[in-house]
Amino acid sequence: MLALALAASLWLPSAARAQQTQIINPGSMAVTGFSGTLIPGIEEGLPPGADPVDETFIDTGRATLRVFDVSALGGPPAGQLVNTPLPFEVLAGQIGQVFALTYDDGVRDGTPSGVPDLYAGATSLHGLRIVTPDADGDGRPERQRRGAAGASFMAGQFGEESGGGPGTIWRIDGITGAVSKFADVDSDSGPGIGDVSFDKVHRQFFASDLDDGLIYRIDATGAVLDSFDHGVAGRPARGLAAVADDGSVMDIQGAAFDTEDPDSWGYTQDERRVWGTAFHGGRVYYAVGDKAEIWSVGIGRDGRFGADARWELTVVADEALPVTDIAFDGRGFMYLAQRGEVDNRYDYSRFADAGKGEVVRYWRESPDDPATESIWVPVPQEYAVGFPEGNRQSAGGIDLQYGYDAQGLINPNACTDTIVKTGDRLRDNPALADQLAPGGPFAVHGVQLTATSLVKPANVPPFGSWFVDFDSFFDDAEVEGHVGDVEVWRPCEGRAGYYEQIPYPGDYPTPLWPPDFPPPGNLPPCLDIEAVEYFCTPAGLEADLYVRDVAGIGGDSVKADSRTPGVGITPLQQTKPAGAPFTIGVTGNFPGDTVNVGLCFYKKSDADKGGYYPCCKVVVPLATPAASCEP
Repeated sequence: MLALALAASLWLPSAARAQQTQIINPGSMAVTGFSGTLIPGIEEGLPPGADPVDETFIDTGRATLRVFDVSALGGPPAGQLVNTPLPFEVLAGQIGQVFALTYDDGVRDGTPSGVPDLYAGATSLHGLRIVTPDADGDGRPERQRRGAAGASFMAGQFGEESGGGPGTIWRIDGITGAVSKFADVDSDSGPGIGDVSFDKVHRQFFASDLDDGLIYRIDATGAVLDSFDHGVAGRPARGLAAVADDGSVMDIQGAAFDTEDPDSWGYTQDERRVWGTAFHGGRVYYAVGDKAEIWSVGIGRDGRFGADARWELTVVADEALPVTDIAFDGRGFMYLAQRGEVDNRYDYSRFADAGKGEVVRYWRESPDDPATESIWVPVPQEYAVGFPEGNRQSAGGIDLQYGYDAQGLINPNACTDTIVKTGDRLRDNPALADQLAPGGPFAVHGVQLTATSLVKPANVPPFGSWFVDFDSFFDDAEVEGHVGDVEVWRPCEGRAGYYEQIPYPGDYPTPLWPPDFPPPGNLPPCLDIEAVEYFCTPAGLEADLYVRDVAGIGGDSVKADSRTPGVGITPLQQTKPAGAPFTIGVTGNFPGDTVNVGLCFYKKSDADKGGYYPCCKVVVPLATPAASCEP
């Protein structure tokens, strides 16, 4: 540990560096992890008989969050460590230890900017450390294993120096890199935030609190609006007894508190403890307890939690472990990442029981099998994570990334072809040492990138993957749980549909294009549908369409019609403020069918002038939900 502290003290990357350009670009991969340790004043030596571990503290000058450029991986996957440009960093001295990550939609002052901000939630998953004031005159506070009078959290634990605490969610500006406190769940006494997810439909966030088990709804300004209590409002939907929070809190000054015993940390009961969250299809999906159950609750058109909580599935895995992250792709897959049980060692070596966490994916039964309880398939597909035996090195973070070509260059036209997952000791397997040696160091704690198609038994061992190390420190083979979450900024290109012949036929005015647009030949999309959210309403099925103005028309309006016989589309014309979705009513469709909707996207002020005006005309295929939504 002394050697580790010395080595760490010699490697002091700069603080969040001033950026000449934006720090977040399409494909940017944000990763959280433990910032490391040092012994302050070690150059002066330690007193005789002093235990170096007692004098080892969080290194506040190292990063707990890094944003990586993984646009060029240097070649095809071969199980190798990838060299990336120096990442953007946020230090423990700024935000403390964080786990959960999410991006927003990049709307700034009501105007889409194309660059999102990044959000990170305070955590206890990278251990808890407490201190009391310096008592021996060495200039260092005194580390404590147990609760003690006058105890406080160690510097670098929760970003107290910046006004943070265990319930803080931090915002990192995607353009400037500036760090600020975004929101606080004031009731959190120490367990921290389980996960944070963004709802672009209503421009709000959901944050799970490990202290009381609530999912908090937070608006775009950081104000806490209300909360959903799974233990009380969710469990009865499955015929289970309601379980209210037992009121336990973390008391670091009480004798019962033990830094190495998570049962003394004030976590809410397992039956109501919410870990990972994700907003998808008008619902918040969330994972409950160590024997992870996936539930969901609807979000109404006003953004509030519904009264329709439902059990989705109970995770099938070899070990009952928390699911700390959830992701969805556009093909109907739900991806889940487990993390080992919390195991905080006083010597900083271990924060989770690693080597058992799985990464799996589920999909809906089609058609639904009435013989199974869930609408999801009973057994998921699994991914190989890391080279150690069993290939189950998940550290609990997961997301989807663009695809890559044969040379390892990112392909933004392949929206969700790669899965990224955090893990420990990812390249450590003595039996494969000769094969792994050409690909770099073995002690890699970071992220594995794999094509989403490579589910087990494919890619075992995972030589069909690339690897990125979190901190570029490769002498820490035995540490566990030092890596956290991963999140990718992935605006998807070219998904809107297809052009019709120009000039456009029909009743839409022929657009007056700039001289060089559109170019001849294969026409690029002038409009991108970034997301579609479906809702059942008293009038039937409605779809909220989030559009991106690729052609730069500056549009705020659409005209819509149905290109599928027998299907009705309403309204025929609508105008919305920037960033708001266009709401399309769909009637007469068969559930699950694809409905083609013709759109003319334009600026209302141009149309009001009369005559011809720029209009982007596309046909958007809407894959309607399989469930009936008749009024």
